[in-house]
Amino acid sequence: GINAEYGEFQTFQHYFKRINLRMKPILLQAHERSLTKILYNKDGDLLFTASKHNLPNVWWSINGERLGTYNGHNGTIWDMAVSSDSLTLCTASADQSAILWDTETGKILHQLTAKSPVRSCGFSLTNNILCITTDKAMTQPCFIKFYDMRDGSQLENNAPFQDIEMKDSKVNRMIWGTVEDYIITGHENGQLCQYDWKTGQRFKTVHEHDHLIKDLQLSKDRTMLVTASKDTTSKLFDAKDFKLLKSFKTDRPVNSAAISPLKHHILLGGGQEAMEVTTSHTKSGKFEARFFHLIFEEEIGRVKGHFGPINTLAFHPSGKQYSSGAEDGYVRIHDFDQSYYDFEYDF
Repeated sequence: GINAEYGEFQTFQHYFKRINLRMKPILLQAHERSLTKILYNKDGDLLFTASKHNLPNVWWSINGERLGTYNGHNGTIWDMAVSSDSLTLCTASADQSAILWDTETGKILHQLTAKSPVRSCGFSLTNNILCITTDKAMTQPCFIKFYDMRDGSQLENNAPFQDIEMKDSKVNRMIWGTVEDYIITGHENGQLCQYDWKTGQRFKTVHEHDHLIKDLQLSKDRTMLVTASKDTTSKLFDAKDFKLLKSFKTDRPVNSAAISPLKHHILLGGGQEAMEVTTSHTKSGKFEARFFHLIFEEEIGRVKGHFGPINTLAFHPSGKQYSSGAEDGYVRIHDFDQSYYDFEYDF
C-alpha cells in the first residue's frame, strides 16, 4: 500500500527503482468543493487557488500558510490570472462576472459583468490589456472581450474596446501568446486558435485534438505551448506557428498539463470524470500526477496522493516545486527531493 501522507514518485526505469522520491507534500485544505485552478505569481512566493466554491484563496508557497480569501463572487471560479507585478488578481466566475482585485488587500477594484458565465481571463505581458472569455449559454453566444487596463472608463463602464463573437465552438481556455500581439484559445471541439486583439481577426487554427481542450500552459520562455484534452492526450506545440512537436498519450482524460521550467519534463494530471468514479480507492481511479519526458514522450514517473481526478497543475517558476489541485478539494504542494534532480534519463 501507499502511505497517504507521501506523494511517492515511482519511475519505470528498472535501474532507478531503488530511488523513490518520497516527497512529503504540504496539504492545503480550504476549499469545500473541487479545485478548478491553481496559479503561482511570477516570483513564485504566492500560490492562488480557486474551486467550484466562490472563494479564491492565496497562500505562501513556501510553507502553505494561508494569507487570505477574496470575497465577492457568488458562483464557481473557473479561472484566475495575476499580473506580472503581482499587484492585481483577476478571477473569472460562473456568476457572470470577472473581478479585478487588489492582491494584497483583497479589495475589489472593478467588477466586469457579462451576460453569461465568464470562463477564462488573462493579462497581457505588459499587464496593459485584460482579456476575458464568456460561455455560450442562456441564448448568449461565446464572446472574447478585451479591456485596456490603462483606461479606467472601460473598466468602470464595462465597455471593452474589442468584442469578438464566436460563431462556432466556444472558448474553454485562453492564454496570451509568445508576444503581446495575440491570444491563444482552446475550444470545445478541440480546435486551437490565435486571435489578433487589435483587429479581432482569427489568423491561425489547428485541429489536433478531437475533444474539449481543458488546459493551456506556456513554457517559461513562452516558446512552447502544452495542451490538455479530454481526448486522453496532451500535445506540445510551437506557441507561435502551432507546429505540433510532441504528443503524450494516456488512458484517461487529461485535465491539466504543465511544462517544467527546469528539466525536460511535462507534468500531466487527470482521471475519470468524478461522476463516473464509483470507488474511492486511490489505485482504481488512477489519480496520479504523471511525469513525461518532453523529448522522448515517455512516462518517467508518477506521484500518487489525490483521491479524485487532478483538475489543475502548476510548476513553481523555479521548477523546484509543483502543486496539484483535485476533485477531492485538496491542494498538494510538492517540493522535489534530491533524487529528482539526480535522475538522468537513460537513452
